[in-house]
Amino acid sequence: MDRHSSPDSPPVSPTDSQPRSFFVLSLLYGGMTVIAGVLAYKQFAIGPLVVESGILAFLLLVVISSAVSQLHGKAAADRLVLWGFLPLAFSVALIGLVLLLPASPDMPAENLAAFERVHGQTPRIMAAGPVAYGVSLLLNVWIFDKLRGKGRQGGGMGLMVRGAVASAISQAVDTLIFITLAFYGEFPIGSLLVGQAIAKIVLSFVLVPFLILGAVALARRLDAPRAGHAA
Repeated sequence: MDRHSSPDSPPVSPTDSQPRSFFVLSLLYGGMTVIAGVLAYKQFAIGPLVVESGILAFLLLVVISSAVSQLHGKAAADRLVLWGFLPLAFSVALIGLVLLLPASPDMPAENLAAFERVHGQTPRIMAAGPVAYGVSLLLNVWIFDKLRGKGRQGGGMGLMVRGAVASAISQAVDTLIFITLAFYGEFPIGSLLVGQAIAKIVLSFVLVPFLILGAVALARRLDAPRAGHAA
């Protein structure tokens, strides 16, 4: 077995360059890196907690990277996180280009103002996002892998517990980094830090374990030999 592979890694046929599950999960991962910043402009309430919607896309990044680590090994999950900077950078550059292009005179002024308000983020926020993303996602993969131990498949309940713990810790770190870099000195950030951290930790224990279990099950199904291609 390759030293970078996982005990759960599916066999790859000689005609495949990579497992189908890794390809599909990578596509989903790239999409979530792009949409997370856009969703953040809407807040929703969970009881007394007010949460920015971008957390949903970010938790899916945690789920996907954890599933890749479980099935294909930590090295593959680390590469996925690092390659995630590519769609993130391209989307930021493309948004910047579109903001610079002259608007059509037929475009309603209120629509243009809304577009520019949503996409014209300050440099601090644009810098804080990628930093928090890289640190927290790599930390998530590292904790998830460490809790697994050597030579253990760690499926079932163990998989769910590892996913919840790794997500809760990494998301608390993400909140601390992002809010501090983006807003420190602009206004008091204490309540925002606490509220966002609590919300992310709660969702990490309530949603993430089941989503990881589902992602792993879906990936295994994608990698199962198809009737027409079975040896």
